[in-house]
Amino acid sequence: MEMMPGKDIAAAGLTDWRKLAQGIHARYVVDDFAAGVEFMAAVAAVIPPGGHHPRAVIGAGHVDLELVTADAIYRTDDGEELIVEWVTQQDVDLARRIQQIASEQGLRADPSSVTELELGLDAITSGAIAPMWAALLTGDSSSQGRGTPGDEVRDATARIPNLWFDDAPQDGAEPSRFHVEVYVPAEIVEDRIAAVVAAGGTVVDDSQSPALTVVADAEDNRGVLCADVAAAGTA
Repeated sequence: MEMMPGKDIAAAGLTDWRKLAQGIHARYVVDDFAAGVEFMAAVAAVIPPGGHHPRAVIGAGHVDLELVTADAIYRTDDGEELIVEWVTQQDVDLARRIQQIASEQGLRADPSSVTELELGLDAITSGAIAPMWAALLTGDSSSQGRGTPGDEVRDATARIPNLWFDDAPQDGAEPSRFHVEVYVPAEIVEDRIAAVVAAGGTVVDDSQSPALTVVADAEDNRGVLCADVAAAGTA
């Protein structure tokens, strides 16, 4: 199934959902665990056996959902087909159905609370080191490149954040280091940056903000605040 461009996700008008990283995410507020189970039972009832389904976590007063297709088709400019993890039409269709179920149960969506955490590692030769990180993080070196044409490490069961590799400086001026990549809804980027600054952080690079904003703590440890502005319809 074809991957869906951000503009088409925005056009779908999924008011309860936000596009973060590869998938679309929603949080619904529930009274307690039993209410969360009741909601998920209603969602499960509309999914055929073996059918496409969301990743779900029932927490204290909320249910978090993610929809993403593991084998979406991405076509390069020269026509090559690659299999990637991304949003497709089946995700949008199911998200719309879940919205309807939530409305029928009187549940409130809290889209500003969704978030996704990923990791980044500066690397000179990512292809050489990715198998070790895949084995360490997932126990399976074949997790390298799963759902992506690159060397990224992705766990098929979503136990851990995805690990991305960024190009390290070639002149040896700065050592390789980890950083976190935090995906949030586009509408809260400004507030999140303000919170970071109020807590003692600094903005290192906002040239691509609100899509990407690099921040740092007092010891220059970096974080990247990310928002999918295309899927939000603000690009």
